[in-house]
Amino acid sequence: MKPIREEWTNDFGMNWKLFIARRIYKDNKSGKEVSKPAIRIAMIGIAIGLAVMIVSVAVSVGFKHQVRDKVVGMGADIVVSNIEGAQLYQMSPIVADDSLRLTLQLLHGVSHVQRYSTKSGMIMTSDNFQGMMLKGIGQEYDCTYLKAHLLEGEMPEFADSAASGKVLISRSVADKLSLKTGDKLYTYYIENNVRARRLTVSGIYQTNFSYYDDLFLITDIYTVNRLNGWKADQAGGIEIAVANYEWLDGVNDAIRERLGDNTDRYGATYCSRTVEELYPQIFDWLNLLDANVWAILILMTGVAGFTMISGLLIIILERTNMIGVLKALGADNASIRKIFLTFSVFLIGKGMLWGNAVGLSVCLIQHFFRPLRLDPVTYYIDTVPIELNLGWLLLLNIGTLLVSVLMLVGPSYLISHIHPAKSIRFE
Repeated sequence: MKPIREEWTNDFGMNWKLFIARRIYKDNKSGKEVSKPAIRIAMIGIAIGLAVMIVSVAVSVGFKHQVRDKVVGMGADIVVSNIEGAQLYQMSPIVADDSLRLTLQLLHGVSHVQRYSTKSGMIMTSDNFQGMMLKGIGQEYDCTYLKAHLLEGEMPEFADSAASGKVLISRSVADKLSLKTGDKLYTYYIENNVRARRLTVSGIYQTNFSYYDDLFLITDIYTVNRLNGWKADQAGGIEIAVANYEWLDGVNDAIRERLGDNTDRYGATYCSRTVEELYPQIFDWLNLLDANVWAILILMTGVAGFTMISGLLIIILERTNMIGVLKALGADNASIRKIFLTFSVFLIGKGMLWGNAVGLSVCLIQHFFRPLRLDPVTYYIDTVPIELNLGWLLLLNIGTLLVSVLMLVGPSYLISHIHPAKSIRFE
């Protein structure tokens, strides 16, 4: 006579444990008075937990990337400047000629190289004034980010051999000083004496990143270099974009190795720093989001797992009579545990389907219609960002399934304490 497990496999045309698990699942769908509410609560717990995790990760990833893109957009991934400068926008120049820029451009992972110069000063109108930083850019400057955030006017064609007399200002500066495109503004620079420049507002931009919007005016590098008294081959620094942000540290190491301890022809020593080194306070703040997300993931997974444990225990108690019959027919404890764990996988899977549906729906509604808004003064962006990625979405689903099932392994050992003779008479 064949063993019971082999006979049932042949008769049912499938694994007998899977067959029984499916029957239990279908029976409970149609209605056991005790287990039905518990199962429904367990599935709701799984669905809510997964939906919250999807929304949390989508918002966190989107927020980090959007803020990072704003920091990089008006600056760069890596900045090469004079080592004497304690701040990013300092007054000590370096030689930034074609030879050096070509050397940096040819490094693996570098996508673009551009010069910039800065000069601190003040804007004055007939009834107001404000401090500012005049940033000069050359003709090789990538203006894609500026054009994308240009609200009014046009982007001038900046050259490095002649003064354009034009400037881009931010919306916040324009509102404070009551300026519009085409207006003339006077800027003043104080060193040993006061120097003045009259510039025409060519365009108005808005990035919602207050560090830039409240401070920076954009003009040609020729004007700024003249104000600083620098040579034609000098600049305040070199901004470098990397092809992939994941390569940031590797590219920076390669730049430092190439520059070494060399000095330029005027005695300035080069220094290379990443955007994360230049703005540590911003990136430390963004990194705190990871801790918050991990806390949410752990809490939601725990809630989902414990609701499933309660549901499984109720099902086991309700099916005590069936467990006793299976044991009397020769089924061992391990096989019966697999039946109930397989049944739990069915419930978890259904809860996860609902969780994905709810979580993705919330994300898509926010992405396309943006009902949830933010204060850009505080958060640098004006709406709650959403970024969906198939990779982490799969990891969330797989992780939720594995953790939930593993949490049920311990409670399933309750089956080993059920005695066939007593359980068959159990009501």
